[in-house]
Amino acid sequence: MEIIVQPGMTFYDLSRTFGISLDLLLKSNRFLEPDQLIPGQVIKIPGYETVSHRIQSGDTLYQLGTTYDVPIEQLLLINQVEPTRLEIGQTLEIPRITEQRITNVRKPYTSERVEDELMLLISRYPFMELRTIGESVLGKPIYELHIGTGDKLVHINGSFHANESITTNVIMAFIENYAYSMVNQDPIRGIDMSSFFREVRLSVVPLVNPDGVDLVNGQLPSDQEIREQVIEINNGSTDFRSWKANIRGVDLNNQYPAGWTIEQQRKPKTPQPRNFPGFGPLTEPEALALYNLAFEEQFDRVLALHTQGEVIYWGYEGLEPPEAEQIALEYQQVSSYTPIRYVDSHAGYKDWFIQEFRRPGFTIELGKGVNPLPISQFDVLYEEMLGIFLANYYI
Repeated sequence: MEIIVQPGMTFYDLSRTFGISLDLLLKSNRFLEPDQLIPGQVIKIPGYETVSHRIQSGDTLYQLGTTYDVPIEQLLLINQVEPTRLEIGQTLEIPRITEQRITNVRKPYTSERVEDELMLLISRYPFMELRTIGESVLGKPIYELHIGTGDKLVHINGSFHANESITTNVIMAFIENYAYSMVNQDPIRGIDMSSFFREVRLSVVPLVNPDGVDLVNGQLPSDQEIREQVIEINNGSTDFRSWKANIRGVDLNNQYPAGWTIEQQRKPKTPQPRNFPGFGPLTEPEALALYNLAFEEQFDRVLALHTQGEVIYWGYEGLEPPEAEQIALEYQQVSSYTPIRYVDSHAGYKDWFIQEFRRPGFTIELGKGVNPLPISQFDVLYEEMLGIFLANYYI
C-alpha cells in the first residue's frame, strides 16, 4: 500500500499508526531521506492493501472503524477527509493487512512462477531486496533475495538439482511466512522475527537451476536443437523426472574446485541426466553465479538444500571451523536430521565454500524417498526445515 506524504508527516508517526516497526518502515522506503520527507512523496506501507467503501446514509468514521476493525487514525491518514463531512456516494479507502497468500507451495515450481511470486512478494513487502545474480544456460534469471539488516550473513539456496525442486517450495514458504510475521509482529515458534531481522541478514537463492527444474516439470526447451540434445542425453525419453543436471547435462553440485578432479575421474565423462561434473570446474553459468556471489558477499555460513536422506553434511577434508559441529548439532535438535561430518564426495558447493572460506557450510538433505519427492511431503519438510532456518538467529 502507498500513501502520499502530507505536511508534518514522519516515519515515527506512521510506525505508530500502522503498528509497524520503525526499522521495517525505513527499510521499505530506503530511497527516501527519513528526516526530509517532502509533501507529495510516496511512502510504502508493507503488508497493507486498501479496499474501497462507498459512503451510505448514516456512515461515520467511528462506525466504519468498528465495522472494518481499523483505527480511525488510519482512515484519516489514508483518506485525508474531514470526519464530520462525509458525503453519501463518497468513496473511502479502508486499509487492512493483506491475508491472501502470494506463494502457492502446494504444487511444483517453474522458473516463471518463482519469478512472478518474487516480484509480488517484494511489491507487498518492500523491506526485502531482489536482484539478479546471473542467468542460466537458456538465459533465465537467477534471483537472490535479501531479508534483514543484521551483521550475521547467512546464505540459503535450493534446487541445485532439477528433480529436487521441492526445496524451492520450502524456501518460498519461509520467505512469505517470515515477511507476514514481520508486518503482524507475530513470533514464529516463539522467536521475535523483528529481532531476527535486526540480527541476521539472509541471502536467499530459491532456484539455482531454472532450466533443469523447468525440464523436470514438463517444459521442453523451445529451441529445437537444444530440445533434441536433452532428449538424446535422456536416452530418447521425454520423461525427465529423474533429471538432476542443468540443461547441458552437467551436475551443478559437482562443478566446484574442491576435489573436482577426483569426481571427474570416477563420474561420467559426457553429459548425463545426473552426475556428470562437466568438462572442467565452473563451466556452467549457474554454478559460476553462486561462486561469484560467495566472493562478493562473504557469507558467514551457507545452507544448500537438497533431497533426500534427512541428514546434514557439515565437514570437508578437516577444513571446517570448530563451530560447525555445534551448529550441526543444534540443527539436529530442531529438525531430527542426522549430522554427518565426512562423506566420500567432492566438488559440491558446500565443499568448496568450506575449503575457500574456512567457514561453516551445510548440505541439508530433506525428507526420504525417491526424487522428486511428492508434494504431499511438503508440510513435514517445511516444519523440519523451519527449525533450522530459525536456529540461525541464536547460533
